Amino acid sequence: MQTIHQVMTTDPLTVDEGAPVSEAARLMREADIGDVVVIRPDGSVCGIVTDRDLALNVVAEGKDPTSMVVRDVCNHAVESVESSDPVGKAVKMMSGRAIRRLPVIDDGRLVGIVSLGDLAMERERGSALASISDAPPNT
Repeated sequence: MQTIHQVMTTDPLTVDEGAPVSEAARLMREADIGDVVVIRPDGSVCGIVTDRDLALNVVAEGKDPTSMVVRDVCNHAVESVESSDPVGKAVKMMSGRAIRRLPVIDDGRLVGIVSLGDLAMERERGSALASISDAPPNT
């Protein structure tokens, strides 16, 4: 049985819940990724903020990204898995709830993240999604 630990991305990028939205955007740009995990001061996961969240909830609303904080725009209803969970659990959660990424949390601490692309690369190597996920960025 394949576990989440075998397919997850370790050391996901994080941002403090009180950081300006502009900081989350800068981190995403520098790492060429579309999301960062939002962390509370105690190290627990507060939520996830995506580039889409920033575009729709900040830019499209004409709000100032330097004065807004990440906790105000992130998704707080975050589903998660543990690193020892079977990959099938993540597949069912993601497909059943239209989720694209899941934080991996062990003993209350973030240890990784698993994305739809990670699963496609691992389980359906020849799929279109796997090919897109494996391709270098075109920015």
